[in-house]
Amino acid sequence: MHLPFTSETRALALPDAQVDLFERLTLGFSHDALMQQLTDDIQWRQEDITLFGKTYRQPRLIAWHGDDKASYRYSGRVYEPQPWTDLLLQLKHRVEAASGSQFNSVLLNLYRDGRDSMGLHADDEPELGPEPVIASLSLGATRTLYFKHRFRKDLATLRVPLSSGSLLVMRGSTQQYWKHGIRKLSRQCGPRINLTFRHIVPGKPAPD
Repeated sequence: MHLPFTSETRALALPDAQVDLFERLTLGFSHDALMQQLTDDIQWRQEDITLFGKTYRQPRLIAWHGDDKASYRYSGRVYEPQPWTDLLLQLKHRVEAASGSQFNSVLLNLYRDGRDSMGLHADDEPELGPEPVIASLSLGATRTLYFKHRFRKDLATLRVPLSSGSLLVMRGSTQQYWKHGIRKLSRQCGPRINLTFRHIVPGKPAPD
């Protein structure tokens, strides 16, 4: 089967994890066109998030799309998916072909500039299953994803620049042992859209 890659794939050197980086995926559209259509067509929103008893505004915009039963509970809130758009379905099929996995939902993050960020976290909610596959497609400005081991202090933080059109696939025990996130930048930076495709196990919501 011909996979839609235009450059090499490499495995990241992360103990206790399985992470592959596809440097550039052929998407069938220009990246500028994809950014514009997603920016215009998706109903972006900025949500509150509660951590350790305090409520904050998320430093980015988000959207949740997927199958009817792909509800997602995070920080005490249940997110009901918006329907798939034609463009999101096309991107899903390309990501599925590249990763060899099937997905029923996608979380979209819009980083408007360098001030938007994502704190260190693991995608380990129960409704994702014990060893979830998370396929992260990047569009727009290059941002660096940071990996930090959850238990081993002897392992240095790994920095992975994610350029437009790249696909990062995390699978196996990655979420059990590693956290990942995107830091704020002090310099100017253009917008970035990140699509993280995942499979929600129906009928298995995460606890509050």
